[in-house]
Amino acid sequence: MKNLFLAGTLGLLIFSCSKKENTTEVASSDAAPVSAPAQSNLSGDQIMETLDCSGCHSVNERMIGPSYQEIAAKYTDKDIELLASKIIEGGSGVWGGVPMAAHPQVSKEDAKKMVEYILSQKK
Repeated sequence: MKNLFLAGTLGLLIFSCSKKENTTEVASSDAAPVSAPAQSNLSGDQIMETLDCSGCHSVNERMIGPSYQEIAAKYTDKDIELLASKIIEGGSGVWGGVPMAAHPQVSKEDAKKMVEYILSQKK
């Protein structure tokens, strides 16, 4: 039973972290120069809905990763920059052995909105 649970968890992790964005091919001569990710006008929770966050996190239950309430209990507003960087760059080791996927397409400002939403989930 434990092996079945681990296999299911691993399968979910692989599926949720392998989500690919819809992209279109652009001829290299037409490609715009690489720049920083664009900031959206969405709120933190709306941004999170567009990403793969719900595959590993929920508001109040630990899944593959910690719940937003667990994160909010551990961190404060002083940690917004740190946590925003972890969203963009990915991370591992703080909440167990499963690494969090990087989200380089998220701007620093949008990552901060996401963190502010997460920290608002304090009990």
